[in-house]
Amino acid sequence: MDNSYSNVTEKMDKTISVLKEELANIRAGRANPRLLDKVTVDYYGVPTPVTQLANINIPEARQIVIQPWDSKILSAIEKAILASNLGLTPNNDGKLIRLFFPPLTEERRVELTKQVKKSGENAKVAIRQIRRDAMEIYKKMKKNSEITEDDLADTEKDIQKITDGYIEDIDKIVAAKINEIMEV
Repeated sequence: MDNSYSNVTEKMDKTISVLKEELANIRAGRANPRLLDKVTVDYYGVPTPVTQLANINIPEARQIVIQPWDSKILSAIEKAILASNLGLTPNNDGKLIRLFFPPLTEERRVELTKQVKKSGENAKVAIRQIRRDAMEIYKKMKKNSEITEDDLADTEKDIQKITDGYIEDIDKIVAAKINEIMEV
């Protein structure tokens, strides 16, 4: 694609990144260390992500083991996980914390699927808004006689092609997440 659309593609890339981040935080019945990315612990007065305070391992598909480098913060990590609304109960054995992921019920899978589809739709709306904003800029340029009618038509086609590609990417990302949720 043409470099003149780099602003458009940059904004659309950010939208895709936000969607991926959002979907990574949706628990799909299997352990995913990214769920802990947003969990912060008050470590000597500084809110610090758990991921910077401990080794995080996944010994099996439905379990995360958190082993802090400083054992004094075990209870603080436990409290942070409980406060984070992950829906998980930490199991603290004095040395490390285990998080067990219960298998998802069919009802919960359907609920999560709806949430994923909604996130996908929101991302598509954002992509279309970026397209609309870009087209407004080019229409103003045409009105001010900075570009010709043909240039505007070519630009509309190009931006639509870019938009269609991103919408297709969103559909693939959403489908992959739904498959992950529906796996038993």
